[in-house]
Amino acid sequence: MKQSLTTEKAPKALGPYSQAVIVSGTLYVSGQLPIDPETSGIAGSDIKSQTRQVLINIKNIVENAQYSMNDIAKVNVYMKNIDDFDEFNKVYSEFFTPPYPARAVVEVSAILKGALIEADVIAAK
Repeated sequence: MKQSLTTEKAPKALGPYSQAVIVSGTLYVSGQLPIDPETSGIAGSDIKSQTRQVLINIKNIVENAQYSMNDIAKVNVYMKNIDDFDEFNKVYSEFFTPPYPARAVVEVSAILKGALIEADVIAAK
């Protein structure tokens, strides 16, 4: 059975999808943009501020589902410019501790709303 989850502490879905769903104890969080849910605007113009907002949004969704950041098993990251990788990692390391989740980071040609980064996660207990 699939359960859809929503929190006001993360941006509303921009289309016909759920912020997150739980299926058989596994939490799937949709791609999160660096949108501040209070202003509905992109948080900052640099990769560090946008990464921080993406991870705050993910954290809020994960915790709303009664999971923790330590329950995240996989992270997929989409970046506008792979040259921002080192700056991204500095912020990323503030949100995760060993054992780190598995991760993929890819450069893409465009991200919605002109964002520099988007990420989705899978968490399991």
